Amino acid sequence: MNLAKFIDHTILKPAATEEEVLKICDEAKTFGFASVCVNPFYTSIVRERLKDTDVKTCVVVGFPLGANIKEVKAFETEKAILDGAEEIDMVINVGALKDKKYDIVREDIKAVVDAAKGKAIVKVILETCLLTDEEKVKASEIAKEAGADFVKTSTGFSTGGATVEDIKLMRETVGVNIGVKASGGVRTREDAEAVITAGASRIGASSSIAIVEGGEDNNKGY
Repeated sequence: MNLAKFIDHTILKPAATEEEVLKICDEAKTFGFASVCVNPFYTSIVRERLKDTDVKTCVVVGFPLGANIKEVKAFETEKAILDGAEEIDMVINVGALKDKKYDIVREDIKAVVDAAKGKAIVKVILETCLLTDEEKVKASEIAKEAGADFVKTSTGFSTGGATVEDIKLMRETVGVNIGVKASGGVRTREDAEAVITAGASRIGASSSIAIVEGGEDNNKGY
């Protein structure tokens, strides 16, 4: 199994420097990762560094809380795409989901999907560690209805990350036609193989090299 092609090589820590971001890009080119995932400020830098490669530029939107209004998320998406983003990882409005304001959650996701239409794929971050199983199912259903390309477990900035159980639940909910991304806490080859077996089609990780080389990484965050 070529694990590299499953991995979004990720650097989202708030103190990340341009030098660190460029290093991540060079690692992604060397190992052939699926994408480099960064905060919006670095979009154009990453796109330029990755030109003439198969590695995609992935940018987070509404990150990490998801509490922005839909118009802001749509603008972030449009600007990221203008700067070179090919994939958008957006955070849902978790509070609205918990309040059962499902129309708001759907409109929030659809605003990003519409802004990205035909220009970038959209992955919807549920922040599963904050949700009940019922809420995980509902959020996955809404994301699928709104036209998302992926559902994704976590930001990596809350109280927990991806679990095998959550990946199975999300895959069962969305079926086979959209992606499921495991993010947060995937740090070893064994972790990666477990979530792929459970149904993940993409992995977000900062320990990407350790994963593909089968080693260990003490990196605990994005």
